[in-house]
Amino acid sequence: MGKKNKKNRIGVVYSTNPDYDYDYQQGESEESLPENQQKLRVFIDRKQRKGKEVTLITGFVGPEEDLKDLGKHLKSKCGVGGSVKDGEIIIQGNHRDRIVELLKEKGYTNTKKSGG
Repeated sequence: MGKKNKKNRIGVVYSTNPDYDYDYQQGESEESLPENQQKLRVFIDRKQRKGKEVTLITGFVGPEEDLKDLGKHLKSKCGVGGSVKDGEIIIQGNHRDRIVELLKEKGYTNTKKSGG
């Protein structure tokens, strides 16, 4: 099959149904909840990190871009590294109290500490 005959069909390998209509909506995006309706949980995690502590922020509802922007803001304010993976923000080190304060200042009023 040459390149000119290929179609952009992500996730469909083959269908035996002659009436099958492939309707992939690529433009769909998840809508972000307002900051005051987000139920964020902030907790410390050490599992599978060789005993190193990280601060996890979970519960964000919205597009990946907004989550990355929030993660970048928190990392810069805490002065540490981290990443955004699988709908979670991972901040290196134990910064739970500081992050809860930063989130509440930013408008995420429904933010709580979680865990021990």
